[in-house]
Amino acid sequence: MKTNEDARLNDELYALLGGERLAEKLEIAMTLHTVDEEGYPHQAMVSAGEVWAESPKRLRIALWLGTNTTGNLLRTGKALLAVVYGGVSYTVRLQASALPELADARHPRARFAADVLETRADVAKYAELTSGITIRLHEPQSVLVRWEETLEELRR
Repeated sequence: MKTNEDARLNDELYALLGGERLAEKLEIAMTLHTVDEEGYPHQAMVSAGEVWAESPKRLRIALWLGTNTTGNLLRTGKALLAVVYGGVSYTVRLQASALPELADARHPRARFAADVLETRADVAKYAELTSGITIRLHEPQSVLVRWEETLEELRR
């Protein structure tokens, strides 16, 4: 795919993924789409505690070790991040590469740096998006701590 050198997160997405005010994002779920070995789309759920916008043009992503999504991303480097936020359906096309594992990680994860290749914002003139995928955490305080620690490890 031809890279769009002007591709970047808009201000809303950058704020969502900036790693700040995580307690306000506990219910937001995003999907990360990769391609499996048979060429089919594969969907995984990720949170604001697993995706960090290093800059408007670059994300870092933390995934559980040994998952299909991690394997797909290691194999192809291609992903699509999707989220409904602020009444807009966003998709972000990514090209990712693995980051080194952290020997002292509190929450061992496969870490990736991903360049933003394209962003799309989709709204309908005849309807308002009122929500995307939302979640209710069983133990929000412990998850919030894990997210904060995970994002701190992504920044390293």
